[in-house]
Amino acid sequence: MEEKHALIIFDGVCNFCNSSVNFIIRRDKKDHFRFTPFQSETAKKILSGIKTEDANPDSVILLEDGILYFKTTAALSIAKELSGAWHLFYVFIIVPTFIRNFFYNLIARNRYKWWGKKDSCMVPSPDVRKKFL
Repeated sequence: MEEKHALIIFDGVCNFCNSSVNFIIRRDKKDHFRFTPFQSETAKKILSGIKTEDANPDSVILLEDGILYFKTTAALSIAKELSGAWHLFYVFIIVPTFIRNFFYNLIARNRYKWWGKKDSCMVPSPDVRKKFL
């Protein structure tokens, strides 16, 4: 991965997560992000040795400038880089992490029940395949 790109690690079988990735791709006008599912060898290699409960498919992970961000911190950092007014959501970074992550965890625990899941990871279309590792 080139250093100028941040990497988003997401649950590749989660419908909500896949929709979120497509949402980000459409708004990533600066071509800042690359993606890999938790189920990939790339993600396993990056996360090997990480001893945190956040390094699992329930958490979106952002790897940017050598630093791993988890859950709402990752999501807000991603929003900060998107085109349109989405960067305004970054103001919520001032809310204490335990409060932000309470709501994040509620959605994460129910994501399969509410949005469903696939039997395998999504296959990106040829025009966005270059964004996936």
